[in-house]
Amino acid sequence: MYPTDYFDEFATRYISYKGGSWCYEDGCVYRGLIHLFEATGDARWKAHLHRLADPQIAPDGALSGYDPHEYNIDHIFAGRSLFALAEGSDDPRYLLAADRLAGQLQSHPRIAAGNYWHKKRYPHQVWLDGLYMGLPFQIEYGKSTGRTGLIADALQQFSTALALTATTGGLYVHGYDDSRQQRWADPVTGRSPAVWGRAVGWLAMALVDALAMLPADEATASLRQRTSLLLTEITTRQATPTGLWPQVLDAPDLKGNYEESSASAMFAYALMRAARRGLVDPDRAAVLAVAGRRALDGLLRARLVADDEGITRFTTIVHVAGLGGFEGNYRDGSARYYLTEPTVADDAKGVGPLMMAYAESLMAAY
Repeated sequence: MYPTDYFDEFATRYISYKGGSWCYEDGCVYRGLIHLFEATGDARWKAHLHRLADPQIAPDGALSGYDPHEYNIDHIFAGRSLFALAEGSDDPRYLLAADRLAGQLQSHPRIAAGNYWHKKRYPHQVWLDGLYMGLPFQIEYGKSTGRTGLIADALQQFSTALALTATTGGLYVHGYDDSRQQRWADPVTGRSPAVWGRAVGWLAMALVDALAMLPADEATASLRQRTSLLLTEITTRQATPTGLWPQVLDAPDLKGNYEESSASAMFAYALMRAARRGLVDPDRAAVLAVAGRRALDGLLRARLVADDEGITRFTTIVHVAGLGGFEGNYRDGSARYYLTEPTVADDAKGVGPLMMAYAESLMAAY
């Protein structure tokens, strides 16, 4: 099946991830549709976006099921779609909704170093996932409203989070506990113990998306350098014939480790976008673009599989992974923990990035 046919069929049958409530999982699909529209100009992608997102946004900008006082950084991410929805429209609800999300960030709790807590129920913790969920929206909102202080704050949060989660191997652990109270946190550094592929995928996309919105100047120079180093390190970990990356990125030889689809799609997108947008030195850009395209080709070739009913599905997506208590279980952040989470097909957290990576490949070809 041609990739755009799969994406069209997926979007047509897609049902809101959490019963219609505003959530980051839907935001992954929205982001993919936006990229497909930008790459092709095909109005069906924008039509899918409006059909799925519009019912969640009231005339006054209220968002379905959204409670800002949950202080859940995940809820911010889908807000990036509001800017695309507003483009070419005179409907005020989209930017009113963006104002509501920005209002959450004004009072969102922070660790002492300035980074947003991941969630109110995960106090004093910074997860790589949350950098993607909150900071690119904050930058885009800051640009659209002329509030440059929001951009400076986001850049500082990136810098601090990278310092708090860095490993000696050039990668970044999933989370950091400023209180050192969680069992998964190192009592000295506060870091979680392993490098989860999708967490680094969220980080790579966050960095690339943020830098793509900002000029190459002194304010972004350090972040550009660190992004280039991370993306280069990611390419060195692409060692298998498939061009994909393992679920536990820093333990490729661990028994049971497997090549995971969502992280591989995220890396493919980040590598190709960084190369196309000139976010790395020209001598590195070609290497990143080739690695990204290789991963995308591997996903399209091996992970789009017809099920028993003949419906094409995007497979081998880890359903969820996190840190600490969740649904009666304690997630200790060890390498082996990440191998216990189930894999699923057609999860928004995988399909959205696959859409984005494919769209990026189309834009790179022009």
